[in-house]
Amino acid sequence: MFQGASSLHLDGKGRLSVPTRHRDVLAATAAGQLTITKHPHGCLMVFPRPEWEKFRDRIAALPMAAQWWKRVFLGNAMDVELDATGRVLVSPELRAAAGLSRETMLLGMGNHFELWDKATYESREAEAMQGSMPDVFRDFSF
Repeated sequence: MFQGASSLHLDGKGRLSVPTRHRDVLAATAAGQLTITKHPHGCLMVFPRPEWEKFRDRIAALPMAAQWWKRVFLGNAMDVELDATGRVLVSPELRAAAGLSRETMLLGMGNHFELWDKATYESREAEAMQGSMPDVFRDFSF
C-alpha cells in the first residue's frame, strides 16, 4: 500500500529517483519493474508491474465504446525498471503529456502512484480545497 507525497526532481535525462521508503517494497513485489501511463486528470500513473497487469486486463476487457480510453491507457503505457540507484526513466512523450518540469510530486495512491508536475498539482489541490467536498464524504467521519 503506497501512501504519502514526495517532492522530487527529474534530472536532465528525465530520470526520477524513487523515494527510498518505496524501493524495498517495489523490489520485493515487482522486482523493480514498473509501468507508467497517462491519467485522465493530466498526471501520470506509475504501477508496480503486478498491479499494472491487473489494471491492464480490466481496461482491455472494456467494450468497443471505450476504445479511445483503451488507447489512452494501454497505448501510452511504458514499461520501466528501477536502475541500481533507484531511478526510473520517464519517457519524453509521457513527460510532455503530463507537462512535467524538473519539479514533481509523487503521490502514493494505494496500489499505484501518481506523478504530477509540482506547480500543476499545487494549483489543482488548492482549487479542490476551495470547493465543497463530494457527497460521498457527507457521512464520513474525520
